[in-house]
Amino acid sequence: MATAKKKSVFETLSAIDVTNYVEKKGGMDYLSWAVAWGILKKTYPKATRKIYEHDHTGLNFFTDGQTAYVKVGITVEGEEHIDMLPVMDYRNKSISVDKMSSFDVNKTIQRATAKAIAMHGLGISLWWKNAEDISDIKSTDTKEAPKKVSPKTPVKNNPTLEDIPDDKMFDMLKYVSDHKHLGFEQVVANIQEKYNVNKEQEKKIRAELKKGGKK
Repeated sequence: MATAKKKSVFETLSAIDVTNYVEKKGGMDYLSWAVAWGILKKTYPKATRKIYEHDHTGLNFFTDGQTAYVKVGITVEGEEHIDMLPVMDYRNKSISVDKMSSFDVNKTIQRATAKAIAMHGLGISLWWKNAEDISDIKSTDTKEAPKKVSPKTPVKNNPTLEDIPDDKMFDMLKYVSDHKHLGFEQVVANIQEKYNVNKEQEKKIRAELKKGGKK
């Protein structure tokens, strides 16, 4: 009788139902680093985490003198997946080193831990789902001349941009930057299909669009 093929680490972890552990932030699903680590260790007790330190300074982050990033590796069954994540604020903008705190670094390390674990398969479906949320907005765009569309009235149950998780905010800012050709009104209208935009955020979007010469 043929021996059943042993499942890979990714097949095993990606098959685990994490539904009961999912939390929400800004309307998005996510798995906390502590839960992810707990499930990983129960499944693979010998799994390890490595927080990389700078060879010369001994610090748990790396910097170019202006901004910084952390490097976290998760090893399962001899295979390591590494996540390198910038130290960012709630808008997903890199924090300058002179304004960065140890709390910011620690928070980034935990986020990088969750992402490195996800690369092994655990909770990876949540990242796919959140990516689809952004693609839903992008699919409404066109390279045709932008139409004059007034931003919609905020929807009561829609999250605001301030409530969006850091990773999602990065995609949102990239969306604005990549779609300057649509103009301010169309960009805001598209975003408000899923998120409410307040006046202060409208100013920031308009400023971003003007960088590319779009009035």
